[in-house]
Amino acid sequence: MDEARELLIELGTEELPPTALARLRDALAEGLTTRLRDAGLEPGEPEAFATPRRLAVRFPAVPGRQPDQLQERRGPAVAAAFDDQGQPTRAAQGFASSCGVEVDQLEREDTGKGEYLIFRRMQPGQALGELLPEMLAGALEHLPTPKRMRWGESTTEFVRPVHWLVVLHGTDVLPMTVLEQDAGRHTRGHRFHHPAPLELASPADYAERLRAEGRVEPSFESRRERILEQVHATARELGGRALVDPDMLDEVTALVEWPVALGGSFDRRFLEVPQEALISTMQDNQKYFPVVDEAGRLQPHFIVVSNIESRDPEAVRDGNERVLRPRFADAEFFWEQDRRHRLEERLDELGAVVFEKRLGTLRDKSQRLEALMQRLAGLMDLDAQQAARAARLCKCDLLTRMVFEFTELQGTMGRYYALHDREDEAVADAIEQHYWPRQSGSELPDGPLAQALALADRLDTLVGIFAIGKQPSGTKDPFALRRAALGLVRILVERELPLALTPLLAAAAEPIRERVTEADEAVEPVREYIVERLRGYLLEQGHAHETIEAVAAIAPDEPLDFANRVRAVSQFRDRPEAGALAAANKRIHNLLRKAGDEAAGTLEPDALVADEERRLHQGLLAVRPAVDAAVADGDYVRALGELAGLRERVDRFFDGVMVMAEDPAERRNRLALLRELRQAFETVADIGRLATG
Repeated sequence: MDEARELLIELGTEELPPTALARLRDALAEGLTTRLRDAGLEPGEPEAFATPRRLAVRFPAVPGRQPDQLQERRGPAVAAAFDDQGQPTRAAQGFASSCGVEVDQLEREDTGKGEYLIFRRMQPGQALGELLPEMLAGALEHLPTPKRMRWGESTTEFVRPVHWLVVLHGTDVLPMTVLEQDAGRHTRGHRFHHPAPLELASPADYAERLRAEGRVEPSFESRRERILEQVHATARELGGRALVDPDMLDEVTALVEWPVALGGSFDRRFLEVPQEALISTMQDNQKYFPVVDEAGRLQPHFIVVSNIESRDPEAVRDGNERVLRPRFADAEFFWEQDRRHRLEERLDELGAVVFEKRLGTLRDKSQRLEALMQRLAGLMDLDAQQAARAARLCKCDLLTRMVFEFTELQGTMGRYYALHDREDEAVADAIEQHYWPRQSGSELPDGPLAQALALADRLDTLVGIFAIGKQPSGTKDPFALRRAALGLVRILVERELPLALTPLLAAAAEPIRERVTEADEAVEPVREYIVERLRGYLLEQGHAHETIEAVAAIAPDEPLDFANRVRAVSQFRDRPEAGALAAANKRIHNLLRKAGDEAAGTLEPDALVADEERRLHQGLLAVRPAVDAAVADGDYVRALGELAGLRERVDRFFDGVMVMAEDPAERRNRLALLRELRQAFETVADIGRLATG
């Protein structure tokens, strides 16, 4: 096997899609690593690089040739391979021919199940240079690119036009042609700072030559860190701190090869516009980093990350300030125009916006939310008038010019406009926060009114969409029901709202029934769908699958109660008694299941004959009041602690008592005792599901 040396592969392209750059880099590194390992060429851990104009992978030590491999094939049994005269049969001749040898070149081997013909041959390993072209082409073909393009007169397709290819194994170029590019040792630097080719002596030169001469930082992570340092330093110079959105930081990192941060300013008059609109403009449209003070108030500054170290940074700054000014002027105009009409005046316009054909318009949805909020007001001790008002106005800002231009500000602008209309602050907050959490892990609504409206909105959507048969299937979820269900779970659990799902879903179905007669039939499927999201949520919280299923088996209807039980059972599993009691509960379950109707009798304490069964019954009687009281208080840890005290009596019972006694009366009474014991444990969870045996 040839000496292992560093391997560098770099593909130079037109500017790659910024939001996909890191994903493309990782997929290329993974694809090449997998293919090399599958070929017996262990490459070590790769170092992957990505800039707007290149994807590259460097491996620390890749052998120059595969190891020789022993090929082995088993043929027919010897008994079938030769006739009575010892002559080869057709089976032996056919097998030898398929191996490219004569019959007498085959070996015999006793496999323990008889003697068989065996073909063995040492297959010489192929050189890396012979294998790599197909590996690289395959890895590039399987990159996660939604769209590919052609360029010039070529029929080759890739995510962007390709301009160069570097393939270096140690100091040697491995000749190949991939995506119509011949491999060489010349990379290219920054498009403006160093457009000329850079010759690489070996893979070890790659990163440092690009940094020192090419004015390119090839490492995505190093470039990201450099941007972050520059942005924070520039913000300090401007007298504030930078707002850094991680996703936007990644996108900016994918847009530049040699980042240079510059501070810019804008007219203070624009600060009269809600800062969320200005921040959205800077981040989403311009990829600028806003600057705020220590209290989080927007300052009249921004930071842009340029892809060039300009001789005239003032010109760069002025150009970016000029671009931003008309966008802010538009936001200012929308803000002034929208406030000429009260939110309530837009209610009728909601009737022209279809939510879903069978479910009606946004006006219909608002009316359903109003009805549902009256139910929630009673359950959550809310002001009924505030609840109705919040539901009535919560979708009105969707018709404002500001939200039409900046859809991500739905709810946020509603709050501003509601406060301008002198609506109650709790109503304004509910209008904004009923969209919370906007995504997984993000902020939850604060006040009870906002929490109720967030629940109502999700309940209406879930029941309505299920009722018309458009629930998610596979990866398709056009109404974002998974997010809605998970948001509902998080609000109920993390805001500690003791609300049962079934009555909430039934209440949501009532107003929908006027349009969709199948609404009531959607209640149970939606409940199951939400519980499935709850299971996933609890798994992500670190709880074991068996623990969650132990609670799910008794089907608590309140997500908060479900979560509290799971937490208690998780603690119970750490106790020394847990394993034995779980095994006993599983055994009880199996006995009762097999006994069928015979286990349905009533326990007769006076008919218990064995000491072990009497002691178990006495222990159960002693702890049951404390268990029931703890369950009533929702203190499941204490309830399971009381039950754990029965461990010794349960062990002695199973050691000394034959449950399935020959005497029918004795057998039925013991089964009744076990049923009562199981019921006591099931006031918390089906503990038997924790048993691993």
